[in-house]
Amino acid sequence: MQLTRLTTGVVRFRIILALALALAAPLAGGATAQGLFSPAILVNDRVISTFDLQQRERFLQLLDAASASEQQARTQLVEETVKLAEARRLGISPDAEAIEEGMAEFAARGDLSTDQFMELLAQNGIEPETFERFVRAGIAWRQVVRARFADRAAPSETEIDRAIAGAGAGAGTNLRVLLSEIILPAPPEGAARAEQQAARIARITSFAEFSEAARALSASRSAEAGGRLDWQEITRYPPQIRSALLSLAPGEVTDPIPIRNGIALLQLRAVEETAYEAPEYAEIDYAAYMIPGGRTEAALEEAQRVRTRVDRCDDLYGVNRDQPADRLRRESMAPAEMPRDIALELAKLDAGEISTALTRTDAAGNPVLMLLMLCSRTPEAVLDTSREDVANQLRNRRIEALADGYLQQLLANARIVEP
Repeated sequence: MQLTRLTTGVVRFRIILALALALAAPLAGGATAQGLFSPAILVNDRVISTFDLQQRERFLQLLDAASASEQQARTQLVEETVKLAEARRLGISPDAEAIEEGMAEFAARGDLSTDQFMELLAQNGIEPETFERFVRAGIAWRQVVRARFADRAAPSETEIDRAIAGAGAGAGTNLRVLLSEIILPAPPEGAARAEQQAARIARITSFAEFSEAARALSASRSAEAGGRLDWQEITRYPPQIRSALLSLAPGEVTDPIPIRNGIALLQLRAVEETAYEAPEYAEIDYAAYMIPGGRTEAALEEAQRVRTRVDRCDDLYGVNRDQPADRLRRESMAPAEMPRDIALELAKLDAGEISTALTRTDAAGNPVLMLLMLCSRTPEAVLDTSREDVANQLRNRRIEALADGYLQQLLANARIVEP
């Protein structure tokens, strides 16, 4: 329930209404004080009186609760009675200091002190015990839930990683693209020839012709499959490549995309909308482990050995032990700031996956094979959120779910009688 600051006019109106209700109550159906305090609901061995119901309904009305009604008052009081009974069974009883702090915290939501809120209650014919019971039940239930579920609610590191990766996703629409690729080698001595090839490929509109060119010319691992890639969310690609893809019709090819020592061309095979809205990524964390030899058989064999030893980027530090420090590079940057060839490769990977499609040269000009591993993607939605904050959110969400199931079980087992 959200407490809003009441204007003077609204307070006056509610005072008049409360007085009118108080004056009218004895006349309605000839009700007596005894009837007012007679049992309205029995929850196990606890009594909820008619007076309790009237008080809670007035309390909800004061808080401007949209669901302020007699039924809502009944539901709340039954649940609170069950919660307090379970707290007593477990030997849990909030002390006076905790209740005072809870009352002060609740009153502060409306920019009021406890005394000011109590005065407002009195003006509306609401007894202090109504407010105190409301706060006591909430505190007792939190203590019960914490005692039962705190140890079970801690998220694993994998769950935290998954939550971070999925942050910012939600209901909506998202585009997925089905692409084919050709990566043309374009070393300085062969750049002119590669540019001519790229210009010809960019004019292709046939899927079969593009696949044939990929098998014959592409340096990517996808060449054996005719350059065909799996479906990918378009948000995985950096903005400059994304905009190029959005301008294509199926069968069309991007203009040549210059990459380091090469040229990339992408053909759009299909595009679809999905109900899943993929997050926008603010940072990509990746590791690059350099293996001397370029694409030689020995370098590729070493890459395969490394692949079998690692599951995540941190494992590469162990692989690089006793090796020159510059063989392993860990980077975290915005997608738009990445080298295009690295961005294209990372777009195909999930966290923990590896690509060995790229090469570089070392300081002496010798070829090296780049073992590229995606560590994580950080959505914009959690860029300024720590892992601890994410863990707390997961923990609270899980506790809330466990607590709700626990309460429903207690209610199902309770004996609830409405005379």
